Amino acid sequence: MRILLVEDDPLIGDGLNIGLGKLGFTVDWFKNGLDGREALFQAPYEAVILDLGLPGIDGLTILKEWRSLGRKEPVLILTAQGNVDQRVIGLDSGADDYLAKPFALAEVAARIKALIRRRNDNLNPLLTHGNITFSPHTRIVTQNNLTINLAPKELLLLELLLNNKNKVLSKETIENKLYSWDEDVSSNAIEVHIHHLRRKLGKSFIKTINKIGYILGEE
Repeated sequence: MRILLVEDDPLIGDGLNIGLGKLGFTVDWFKNGLDGREALFQAPYEAVILDLGLPGIDGLTILKEWRSLGRKEPVLILTAQGNVDQRVIGLDSGADDYLAKPFALAEVAARIKALIRRRNDNLNPLLTHGNITFSPHTRIVTQNNLTINLAPKELLLLELLLNNKNKVLSKETIENKLYSWDEDVSSNAIEVHIHHLRRKLGKSFIKTINKIGYILGEE
């Protein structure tokens, strides 16, 4: 899951960037409101974590602009201003959820996952396909009730495919979802991940659509 983080506090931003990365998210972190505002139009994000007090342009103004332009990505607002009035203003401006500082990393991750499930119309915390079950919360994959060990990018790819059943995903789309701008991507990286998933979960688990992309196989 690729997340846009717009937060100017270096300690909070670094903690979220590293912590969410360890929990299976791909994070693009921007420290300036102007840069963060434009970033949403440059990559396919599953959700946004947005601070209100930003240099350049404040978070509420950014959020209102996004919504006025039809952007529907779920937005979780982070702010030190935790009173009721600020929560109401944030939600009325188009935020989907609100969390006051200080906060626990686990709660941020749980709220983001809930927003993404809601956006994908998938309120079930478990993702399944045939005999494969994946828990976004625990990051555990099972096949016929046996745990399958997957590398971090393999987990991200599996989650992406499970969240997009019956959709053909192009190689470019998968790359954009799995990798942040700071990561180097080899030309055959996606093919390697696909190969590893097929080896671990079965050759028919992922189907190749010639010259178009990849889709889950029959259940």
